Amino acid sequence: MAEIQFARGVAEEVIPDVRLTRAKDGSDGTATFYFEEPKALMEEGFEVTGLYLVDEEGEIISREVNAKFINGAPAALEARLLMKSVAEWDRFMRFMNRYAEENGLGLTKN
Repeated sequence: MAEIQFARGVAEEVIPDVRLTRAKDGSDGTATFYFEEPKALMEEGFEVTGLYLVDEEGEIISREVNAKFINGAPAALEARLLMKSVAEWDRFMRFMNRYAEENGLGLTKN
């Protein structure tokens, strides 16, 4: 089980575009998630409390979540996860491998 949540216990159904950057020495990295019309924004009264990446190892949490509105209507969510060590990067990659496997995703390098 690997899922992304914006409130604990509520899985987000929209698959994000994920962009990764990492320092050449591997000391830190960033994952930026972009969700186009996520369920979390479309449901009335839903409160986004953070980004939660949940799998059998536990949770990875980020509070850096921003909503994008177009003409006053919710359009997207962008979340950023900062990883400050090789261990945090490795943990994130294990989550992403599980998430990708469950959702039929692949990796492309730009």
